[in-house]
Amino acid sequence: MNSKLRKDAEIIIKEAIRRVMPDEAVKQALRDKEFNNGKLYLAAAGKAAWQMTKTAAELLGEQLEAGICITKYQHARGEIPGIVCYEAGHPVSDENSFRGTQAVLDLVANLTEKDTVLFLLSGGGSALFEKPLISAEELQDITNQLLACGADIVEINTIRKRLSAVKGGKFAKICEPGKVYSIVLSDILGDPLDMIASGPAYPDSSTCEQALRIIEKYGLKLSTFALEMIEKEPPKLLTNVETVITGSVKNLCAAASRTCEELGYETMILTDQLTCEAKEAGGFLAAIARSRQNTKKSIAFIAGGETVVHVKGTGKGGRNQELALAAAAGIAGLRNTAIFSVGSDGTDGPTDAAGGYCDERTKEVLEKAGVDIYQSLCDNNAYDALKKAGGLIFTGATGTNVNDVAVLLVKR
Repeated sequence: MNSKLRKDAEIIIKEAIRRVMPDEAVKQALRDKEFNNGKLYLAAAGKAAWQMTKTAAELLGEQLEAGICITKYQHARGEIPGIVCYEAGHPVSDENSFRGTQAVLDLVANLTEKDTVLFLLSGGGSALFEKPLISAEELQDITNQLLACGADIVEINTIRKRLSAVKGGKFAKICEPGKVYSIVLSDILGDPLDMIASGPAYPDSSTCEQALRIIEKYGLKLSTFALEMIEKEPPKLLTNVETVITGSVKNLCAAASRTCEELGYETMILTDQLTCEAKEAGGFLAAIARSRQNTKKSIAFIAGGETVVHVKGTGKGGRNQELALAAAAGIAGLRNTAIFSVGSDGTDGPTDAAGGYCDERTKEVLEKAGVDIYQSLCDNNAYDALKKAGGLIFTGATGTNVNDVAVLLVKR
């Protein structure tokens, strides 16, 4: 392993994530906000929910009547006074998702027009904030089908919001006549508010026809009752909601770029809208590396977004690990070159890793260990391959969630 490049990668990851933590964003959203004379409740859902809730609770103090926070397992970092925290399943809802969501619904059951719900929302909320209109078993099955077929997050949420009692603006309707002040940490490219966490407090912009086309496109299997739910439109107009977006992948890319520059790299942000196959993204970054080997200065290329993986094997990994492993063959033997990709929330797929790293030596290390990169990618087994090469990236749960960032480094 190229220790100098690996050290640079770790600094870039640490600083980029630090600069997109939701604390300051929540402070800004609440700084000049005045609430009505009625009661103020807090509801939070998502992988960044605990961090957002902690900041809001510290700022608002006794103004808060009560609050509920629902986040992913191992993402709550302790008790927050006056707040009940639930840890639940992600990316597939589980019984704790349903239990935490019901607690929120009980909290807002009898609001008056003077009351307000401070709704803190971040990526992962689709699984964590859920009251299904179909059986839990079928909802989990449909979610697994969507994750395995390579559907993007907008397609996934177009389906999920129609099978839910709280998604697609339905939570805001439940809160009527109370008001909802929603602070959103975006994890979807372009920041579509009706799709982030499936838009519990935002009018739906998709159509039943679009949902049915997605089902046909991927050959999804739904029960007759689920198909009936798909054909019911969520609310298209809400009058009791004010929404503020606090962060996105653009901020993550800018933070990574700034750190690269501080380390002496000339930096270019290629895109903050990366949506292709993870393997294709890795191959593309490797191709750029090969074309820039004659450079006499250190350079960095940054791509932010959310790639997809078509799961066909039975291995272990995530989209960021797969991107890094796919790049390993393309940069083999190049001088002082590395590619890494990381999820800002600290988790990559169903693993404990945040992402993956490779450099010019990775392929050689894997070959000596008897690992075939192509076969590992076919098996969707990037985790085990990168583990043998020392290429797994671990950050732990970060407290934020604004998509992924991939970086190519060429050091001179």
